[in-house]
Amino acid sequence: MDTSDSLVIETHNLSKVYPEAQALQSLNLTVKEHSIFGFLGPNGAGKTTTIKILLGLIQPSGGRATILGHDVHRDSVEIRKRTGYLAQDPRYYEHMTARQILGYTARFFYHGPKDLLEARVQEMLEMVGLEDKTDRPVRGFSGGERQRLGIAQAQVNYPDLLILDEPAASLDPMGRHDVLAVMEKLRKYTTIFYSTHILEDVQRVSDTVAILNRGRLIAEAPIDELLAGDGGSIMYDITLKSETEAALAGARERVVSQSWVQNLSVTADDSLTRWQVRVTDEATAEDQLQRLILEDRSLNVKHFGRKIYNLEEVFLELVGKENSK
Repeated sequence: MDTSDSLVIETHNLSKVYPEAQALQSLNLTVKEHSIFGFLGPNGAGKTTTIKILLGLIQPSGGRATILGHDVHRDSVEIRKRTGYLAQDPRYYEHMTARQILGYTARFFYHGPKDLLEARVQEMLEMVGLEDKTDRPVRGFSGGERQRLGIAQAQVNYPDLLILDEPAASLDPMGRHDVLAVMEKLRKYTTIFYSTHILEDVQRVSDTVAILNRGRLIAEAPIDELLAGDGGSIMYDITLKSETEAALAGARERVVSQSWVQNLSVTADDSLTRWQVRVTDEATAEDQLQRLILEDRSLNVKHFGRKIYNLEEVFLELVGKENSK
């Protein structure tokens, strides 16, 4: 069996109802082994509620969830042995050093020789880039250093799943960069499931994304699929140069008459004209779209390519559509 397709998290119609609101509605997620899974949504979308259910901290109102094949309700103790967790705002005893904090945590999982425990602590400090601050009290740590220490603490038991709640939310650009670099490094050792609202970070490190809004899952897909377009349609960006409006009009008529072309929008900038052509059949578009334009040899194609969206565009469009219902 290909372990890359093994599922670490599965939820089936998971729901959570509070007296004042429904926090989750029929949530169905699948998280594959060794993926970095970005869990997105506006504030109040239900991200933290989902994480609390997965960790066994609260009970769902309906549905079920499994982690590593174990039911989150019945097998919470077994799950916690194999899961690491970083809260959004980790707290420490300020007088303790990074080495002391990791050593304290590691003793919950290790009962063997002291030198092996100390070696694991040192390995984690080096993994997150804190080896030069091992014996400094954490009261002097920056926000990014605290988050990296939290990741080391969550990873100290060699977990099969690492759950991070907004790991870079309050950090400056350098702190965010350092935390994301640690996450990328950990991919080969564990599966990472993390919630965030920083879309730029998700686009950089995630391979799969789920978007939650008002407790409902509105998208879940590999990030490359999300950034390619939505609704089964694909957009092409084309930049043209022409001496005459008649040539452009003729080319436009040829393109929009095709059954696989949904629409064509036009913007003009000085001597250049930009088209955005939405199509339903990528193979046919690749084969015929540019040929249709160049039937008129007076047209000059300066750029032709499939449009790649950024995650913010996709996120805002999907959430906007959902909110307008």
